[in-house]
Amino acid sequence: MKDKKDSSGVSFKTCILSGCQNTDSGIGVYAGSHKGYTEFAALFDPIIMQYHGHAKDANHVSDMDYSKLQCSPLDPEDAKMIKSTRIRIGRNLAKFPLGPGISKE
Repeated sequence: MKDKKDSSGVSFKTCILSGCQNTDSGIGVYAGSHKGYTEFAALFDPIIMQYHGHAKDANHVSDMDYSKLQCSPLDPEDAKMIKSTRIRIGRNLAKFPLGPGISKE
């Protein structure tokens, strides 16, 4: 796949660039377009399965009920260090590229 581009024009090399430059980053693989997930499925499917436990044929289920979270309590000494926390999510608009696929055009 090294010289291929997805149908949105994002190259395979662009998808793996971060991981090549930052070898200590863990995964470092990012789709540059929505189509990249299917057109480079041989790369993305095993990573998604291993990292998220989400199989290719699985359906995403959202549950925003915080009371169902199963979290171990923090050690009181560690809890003293926490001033704030945040949850970051990201979404993209249809027909627009994902992060690595963004260009000036």
